[in-house]
Amino acid sequence: MLARLQRRLLTGLAFAMLLVITAGVALGHAIVGVLVALGLASSFTILLAIEFVLMAVVHADDPTPRASLLTLIRAWWTECVVACWVFNWQQPFREHTHADVLGRPGVRGIVFVHGYLCNRAIWNPWLAQCARLRVPCVAVSLEPVFSDLKPYAAQVERAIARLEHQTGLAPLLVCHSMGGLVARAWMVGTPGADARVHRTITIGSPHGGTWLARLSRTVNAHHMRPANDWLRGLAANEPAGRYERFTCFFGHADNIVFPPLSATLPGADNRHLAATPHVAMAFHPAVMAEVLRWLPAQPPRS
Repeated sequence: MLARLQRRLLTGLAFAMLLVITAGVALGHAIVGVLVALGLASSFTILLAIEFVLMAVVHADDPTPRASLLTLIRAWWTECVVACWVFNWQQPFREHTHADVLGRPGVRGIVFVHGYLCNRAIWNPWLAQCARLRVPCVAVSLEPVFSDLKPYAAQVERAIARLEHQTGLAPLLVCHSMGGLVARAWMVGTPGADARVHRTITIGSPHGGTWLARLSRTVNAHHMRPANDWLRGLAANEPAGRYERFTCFFGHADNIVFPPLSATLPGADNRHLAATPHVAMAFHPAVMAEVLRWLPAQPPRS
């Protein structure tokens, strides 16, 4: 569903650019038409810039060190490149390019859970790496796109059960952005969930909500607003000690989940990723290293 929606948006954008260029040529201002068309194509960079400005302002008294102006500019440019690649190519056209990797008995697997306005294609680099390393994995595409988070838990359950059946081992959960809340919702609604997950690794997940969600009107975005009833209810139903089995990556240049500590959990292994924007966090080498560290059937000693 999301891939189809994104393809339609890209088609509409291409049509609008062609219309502007055609009008410019007809009016004898071809260069102006081309410049306006390029402006339309790059308008998302302005939206990203606004996100970074808001993130810098809302940092407030968060104890995480502030990112410098140069760091934010570099992070903005990185996000422009990575987000364009993910949202304009991978997700619309390559959702099923990389299949899930079949499990083998005794080899621990990974369940990948994406975030808001994403599908399983965001994990394509991970899926390719898993195929090379022969690591069993399943990547879900959460549907419907703008629903309550509760229906997503059933999709996570199916993915976990599949790997459990194939490998005989509890898998890792690797979750980007909203995916971390989906994983927690699955745990709360599933008896014995802690024994069925080896480790949960979240990447820029709004565990404490995010200020930016105030600007959205979708149901799942409402669940990501700071201090909302849904988040409070989720935390109230989680047993003591659960967060100790989480690794939470957060950052001072995250343009979606801010203030920075919103992406952490008390008692978790909270890891700061410096100078890394939101989508790019999913591909950070430190995240890959942490996932590989927990893959052996027996967890490494700390």
